[in-house]
Amino acid sequence: MPYIRIDLQFFSQEKTEKATPKKRQDERKKGRVSKSADVNTAIILFVVFLFLWFFGGFLRDELFAIFEVGLKDYILMDVTENTVHLMMSELSFQAAKVVLPILLAAIIGALLSNYMQVGFLFSTEPLVMKLERVNPIQGAKRIFSLRAIVELLKSMLKIAFIGLVTFAVLWFSKDEVFRLTSTSPATSLSVVGSLTVKMGLFASILLLFLSIFDYLYQKYDFEKNIRMSKQDIKDEYKKVEGDPLIKSKIKEKQRQMAMQRMMQEVPKADVVITNPTHYAVALKYDENEMDAPEVIAKGVDYVALKIKSIAKSNDVTIIENRSLARALYHEAEIGETIPEQLFKAVAEVLAYVYRLKEKI
Repeated sequence: MPYIRIDLQFFSQEKTEKATPKKRQDERKKGRVSKSADVNTAIILFVVFLFLWFFGGFLRDELFAIFEVGLKDYILMDVTENTVHLMMSELSFQAAKVVLPILLAAIIGALLSNYMQVGFLFSTEPLVMKLERVNPIQGAKRIFSLRAIVELLKSMLKIAFIGLVTFAVLWFSKDEVFRLTSTSPATSLSVVGSLTVKMGLFASILLLFLSIFDYLYQKYDFEKNIRMSKQDIKDEYKKVEGDPLIKSKIKEKQRQMAMQRMMQEVPKADVVITNPTHYAVALKYDENEMDAPEVIAKGVDYVALKIKSIAKSNDVTIIENRSLARALYHEAEIGETIPEQLFKAVAEVLAYVYRLKEKI
């Protein structure tokens, strides 16, 4: 019994193909891009602690100024509505001088990290309320998915490495730490601040290194999620370019309309030059409006027979000239005047036609 071989790929909806440029563009418009949150966190921490490394002294002096004013001036003031309002206003302004630069550094780090990964992108799609986000079944699937396990392992790895780095910084600075009990509060605060910044810088550098692997994983996962099946690509092509069957029907309809318009012009011709079965070219010439004869219809085989039939029905003169008919068909388009090299041959034909009409 003979067997029929069937290519199962035509029935498969597995997403095995890379996403098309249009698919990527559509995903980007929706705010779905390949991005690592670890890269954002690492760069923000690095920028903030780098800022503290260079401007920590200024912030320390501002903090000391807040405590000094509070302990020297505000403690002696009478508690009234005006004094409390004045005190809160001044403290808020001084606190802003300390906090706002740090926040500005964090914002710069966030913008920089996002721009490095995805460029300029603004989309409100992620803000749209979607019911599947509050679906407990979908939530459970996300919690117990492979992605969740990967994120858990990443978090444990980051905690372990950061703990190791901070411990190493403290271990190599243990002598300074042990001397804190015998130093002044100002010195202790300065040492603690310096150690904190060091730990933050080393931890952020380590996170930057680890985030490279996370970025590669996120890129791989994103590419896998936007893969398309062969049918998806076909549907997208039909949507962008139009259904080939519909396009062919439109072109066929356009050809039919053009043919109909051309046939309507044949009765206005002065002469139809043929070869005698394959080619037919209809010419028209008005010496008051045209510089040279114009081709108003042409065709081969069936179309040529149709042109000759219409010409006979409307008493248009038909002249057989094989070489001239072929030359006109190949060298002149419909609606154009004849080429200069054919002027003499066509003029002789038109002269003969005019003499025939005069005899009639």
